[in-house]
Amino acid sequence: MEVLRRSSVFAAEIMDAFDRSPTDKELVAQAKALGREYVHARLLRAGLSWSAPERASPAPGGRLAEVCTVLLRLGDELEQIRPSVYRNVARQLHISLQSEPVVTDAFLAVAGHIFSAGITWGKVVSLYSVAAGLAVDCVRQAQPAMVHALVDCLGEFVRKTLATWLRRRGGWTDVLKCVVSTDPGFRSHWLVATLCSFGRFLKAAFFLLLPER
Repeated sequence: MEVLRRSSVFAAEIMDAFDRSPTDKELVAQAKALGREYVHARLLRAGLSWSAPERASPAPGGRLAEVCTVLLRLGDELEQIRPSVYRNVARQLHISLQSEPVVTDAFLAVAGHIFSAGITWGKVVSLYSVAAGLAVDCVRQAQPAMVHALVDCLGEFVRKTLATWLRRRGGWTDVLKCVVSTDPGFRSHWLVATLCSFGRFLKAAFFLLLPER
């Protein structure tokens, strides 16, 4: 009960931060909370389950729930265009899921490449889709503990690479603007650019990761 109480308090603090200018620490906590929700949704879609004691479902109608819904919606669009890109990610990267350092290093290598030419919301969505794709692979191969490591790794990447960008844009709620535009070319632009960036990474991934195996 004490664990559940602490989780509820922590979740309330995270959601409260969406209503004001967040600190870097809060942005990272929000990134991990969104990551857990994103992964959970993708695991459910794949018919899989994952136990996350610290996970607390966002309150309906809250800002956290709204941001999560938009991330998942944009992720759906991204994955529908090229479904094979975000499936069997571990196989595409030629990595074993038995070693946490191998999995997290591979994820960070992908993340670094995705953002090597700058930061956009499309790339952020792609980052979450990659993490979720790897999480699905881990659970399917009986490595659910790796999912927690991936979420932590996602948070650390946000802290080092994305926190300043997010803070300048007012936080995670800025992603809500991605679904406001009525310009049909807007969605196409960021989706195609993101897919091309990640696609180029996958072509080179084997050669980048092979020496580390």
